[in-house]
Amino acid sequence: MQDNHAPLEIVSPEAPEAARFTEAKAAVDRLCALYELSVTFLHDRFLDAMASGHPGVRLRAFYPEVRITTGTHAKVDSRLSFGHVAAPGTHAASITRPDLFRHYLEQQIGLLLENHQVAVQVGLSSTPMPVHFAVANYPDLAVPQEGAGRFILRDVFDVPDLSSTNDDIVNGVAKPAEDGAGPLAPFTAQRIDYSLARLAHYTATDPQHFQNHVLFTNYQFYVSEFEAYARQQLADPESGYTSFVSTGNVEITDPETAIPPSLKMPQMPTYHLKRKDGSGITLVNIGVGPSNAKTATDHIAVLRTHAWLMVGHCAGLRSSQSLGDFVLAHAYLREDKVLDDDLPVWVPIPALAEIQVALEQAVAEETQLDGYDLKRIMRTGTVASVDNRNWELRDQSGPVQRLSQSRAVALDMESATIAANGFRFRVPYGTLLCVSDKPLHGELKLPGMASDFYKTQVARHLMIGIRAMERLRGMPLERLHSRKLRSFEETAFL
Repeated sequence: MQDNHAPLEIVSPEAPEAARFTEAKAAVDRLCALYELSVTFLHDRFLDAMASGHPGVRLRAFYPEVRITTGTHAKVDSRLSFGHVAAPGTHAASITRPDLFRHYLEQQIGLLLENHQVAVQVGLSSTPMPVHFAVANYPDLAVPQEGAGRFILRDVFDVPDLSSTNDDIVNGVAKPAEDGAGPLAPFTAQRIDYSLARLAHYTATDPQHFQNHVLFTNYQFYVSEFEAYARQQLADPESGYTSFVSTGNVEITDPETAIPPSLKMPQMPTYHLKRKDGSGITLVNIGVGPSNAKTATDHIAVLRTHAWLMVGHCAGLRSSQSLGDFVLAHAYLREDKVLDDDLPVWVPIPALAEIQVALEQAVAEETQLDGYDLKRIMRTGTVASVDNRNWELRDQSGPVQRLSQSRAVALDMESATIAANGFRFRVPYGTLLCVSDKPLHGELKLPGMASDFYKTQVARHLMIGIRAMERLRGMPLERLHSRKLRSFEETAFL
């Protein structure tokens, strides 16, 4: 009879010893091989256990890792905000899905090798790989819920551990590992796997389709505009865009191909206009509210996108504004509350010059207005984000006084959340909103109140976001990823 109280023998796949590499591609090849070793082991043993029952042992596989040990401070270009460790010592990062992140890993490891002139070490980490994340690589398999299998899953396999799946690194509160190694990357492997699974659930598209430039909106109209633009680009062989992906991972390369309607829309419908190098544009309709905005950015951040912008609707707060006017945020009043535990409200969220210039130039290009004339339809100022959609129905004296004192020119429920999470996750961010109502001046968001000017501006709005992203795409990565987003001691990986 099996002793239920005796610890089970742990069985793991045989793996090669850690090896040192001075070439980034070879290092990532080894990461891919080690990751596949662990995933295949867990997949095969999981199938056996589901068919035959409890195996009588505990089955464990580990994520691969990359680490670097330096004895001196690196002499690097002081303009660079990434690509080097902050101080001598050992720094390490557990790695997942090296196939998905190959370009990113080769780029970041290559910078380490160049800036420090020492080899990196690749081997297995001490972090167990949860069977859920290993099986997620096989669409035809699913891990049964607790109690649905023939044995208790946690007795045999490792499961997701929320105690180590957190944002301690990006929040600046991470402690060195037991071996003294500091973090090399902003996210651990388990944190990334968790978000990859959540992204597939919330957006109904595979994370591999996400592009490096992400537009967020809170208005469904932009989806049809985005698809129309995507079809125009696919019809142009010189555009550089290769395909368009809709919800359900429906991918088209021909502009005339019909896309069947989704039988069940996800919580955050997402669409991808792809380029071969991943530098295309992703549009996410996050819906309304700071909770959705936080959820989306929490998970998209692990993909290490190069920029994200909010292009949504807002309430104009000034009498001089008209429906359809644009607002370029240069500051944020955070009354959304969803990030207060991770990023205190006293932390300033700065405007990023590179993003601001790209957005202003895109507005000028689309409207054919420039300089002082641009002020007729666009105002730069503070955007306030709140967590109560019907704030107008309460006593307005307090909120209106704060809005006035902050010099706010617009109010919504998402922009400050997206900007604050961009700041927290070191992802360049920006906001360009379109005024859809003026509640303080009697123009509420009601049917029939939109003017022809408003309708024209809404049609332009998405194109401005797209143009801004295309400008940012041509910017060197080291310039776009501003030092404003980096703290005193940062991870080497972007």
